[in-house]
Amino acid sequence: MSAALHELSAQALLAGYRSHAFSPLEVAHSVLAHVERWEPHLRALYAFDADAVLAQARASETRWMKGAPLTAGGLTLDGVPATLKENIASRGTPVPLGTAATELAPALEDAPPAARLREVGALLLAKTTMPDYGMLSSGLSSFHPLTRNPWDLRKNPGGSSAGAGAAAAAGYGPLHVGTDIGGSVRLPAAWCGIFTLKPSLGRIPIKPAFAGRVAGPMTRTVSDAALLMAVLSRPDWRDAMSLPAQELPWLDLDVEPQALLRGKRIGLLMDAGWGLPVQAETAAAVQAAARLFEQAGACVQPLPAFSTRAMIDGLDRFWRLRSWLDISALPPERQARVLPYIREWAAGGAGLSAADLYQGYSQMAALRDAAVAACQPFDYVLSPVSPVASFPAEWAGPTNDPARPLEHIAFTLPYNMSEQPAASINCGWGATDGLPIGLQIAGRRFDDVGVLRMARAFEQLRGPQRDWPQAPQALGDVVVDDEDDVPLIRRSKPMANRGRLGY
Repeated sequence: MSAALHELSAQALLAGYRSHAFSPLEVAHSVLAHVERWEPHLRALYAFDADAVLAQARASETRWMKGAPLTAGGLTLDGVPATLKENIASRGTPVPLGTAATELAPALEDAPPAARLREVGALLLAKTTMPDYGMLSSGLSSFHPLTRNPWDLRKNPGGSSAGAGAAAAAGYGPLHVGTDIGGSVRLPAAWCGIFTLKPSLGRIPIKPAFAGRVAGPMTRTVSDAALLMAVLSRPDWRDAMSLPAQELPWLDLDVEPQALLRGKRIGLLMDAGWGLPVQAETAAAVQAAARLFEQAGACVQPLPAFSTRAMIDGLDRFWRLRSWLDISALPPERQARVLPYIREWAAGGAGLSAADLYQGYSQMAALRDAAVAACQPFDYVLSPVSPVASFPAEWAGPTNDPARPLEHIAFTLPYNMSEQPAASINCGWGATDGLPIGLQIAGRRFDDVGVLRMARAFEQLRGPQRDWPQAPQALGDVVVDDEDDVPLIRRSKPMANRGRLGY
C-alpha cells in the first residue's frame, strides 16, 4: 500500500476494515501521529483528546473483529476518522462558538450531525475551530489560536469552517463537517483546495436551524462527501426546517462524464453584480473549467449578474442589528472579550430602526427570488467560489475592513438564501502564489445528487491533482500566536452552546 493510512479515503478505510488488511486502531495511530506533526503549525483542532480517540478506535476494532460494525440505515462509518465544527454540539464537549465571550457549560445532547456520526461508529477525532460567532471568513478567533492554511502557513484557511477546511487539506482523516450561512463551507474549501457541498436547506438536519443555515461535508474527494451526505441526511425530528426523509442515490456518482453532460444547459456567472472584482487568475481557472464541461457536450452560456448592492446592504444591516442585540445584551466584561473586529462590525447596527431591520430582512426574499429566476433556464450554474485568492492569516477577511465585511461572498450567499445546493471543487492554482482556486457548481433546489454528479464529472475531467501539502519540519519564519490562556490541545470540561449566534 503506497498511501499512509491517514491519507486513505473513507471508502478505502472501510474496505480495509472489512478485509482485515488493517484495523481502526492502526488508522487512529496513523492519524494521531500526523496530527502531532501538523497541529503545532496549523491549529485546526479544538477539544482534541488522543486517549479518547484511541478508546473509540479500540471499540471499533473489536466490532470489526466480530463482524458487527455499527450501522444505521444500512450505512457504516465505523472507525473512520471524522471531525465536527465546534458549533455543532456534541454531548459533553465544549461549544464556545469561537468566542471568548461565551459562558461555558455542558452540552446536554448531540446536535443531529453529531448524533448521525455516532450512530454509525465514526471515529470522532476532535472539534474544529471557527471565528467569533461564525461571523468571519477567517481562522481568526478570540477563543481559539489562529488557524492557518496548510498550503501556505502565512495564509488564511477561510471560514467560518476554518479548522475543518485546514484539517481536510492537511489530511486529518477523510471526513469533516462544517456549517454554512453565506459561504462558510465553500470559501474554506476553495482556499484549502478541498471539496464541499452546501446542500439544499433542510437536507441535513441541524440544530439550531434558521434561514440559510446548513451543515455540509468537507472532504478531499466527491465520493467521500457523498458517503457523508448519505449518513448526515438521515432524518431528525429536532430540525423543524428539515426536508422529508428521502432515499436518494448518494453513492451513484460514476456516470461517464460525456453521457452525463451531453445536452446539459449550464450558466456561467462571472460577474456577481457587487463585491470584489474577480482576479484574473481566478477568472481564467473558472473559464477553463467551463470549457471542459463544454468539450464534454454541455451547452455553456453566460449568466448576467442577478444580485445587487441593495440586497447585500440590506442583509448586512439585518445581520449587524441582530448581532448587536445579542452582543450588547452581554455583561460589559463579556462584551470586551468579543473579537474587536466583530464588535466594531456589530456596533454598526446600534442606531438602526425597526424599519431598517424589516427592510434588511426583506432582502433575503429578494435575493432568493432573484437567484431562483436567474437559474431557472439552466440545469446548473458555474461561477468562482471567491473572487480572490487567500489572504494573510491574521486578517479577519479579504478586505480586513469591518465597514466592507461581505465583499467576498457575492457568489456564495445567493444560494443560501435560495436554498439551492452548491458545491466547491478545486479548479486550478494561482500562478504567482500557487494557492488553490475554487469552482462553484450550483443546482436547482433539492438536486443535491445532481450537483454531486456534476462535481464528480469535473473531478474526472480535470485530471490528477497536485500532491497534498506536507507538514513542515520547522516553523521557520512563520510566527505562531502562542496564547498562554488558549493551549494547543484542550482536555476540556463539558460546556453548552449558550448563545443564539453561531453560524
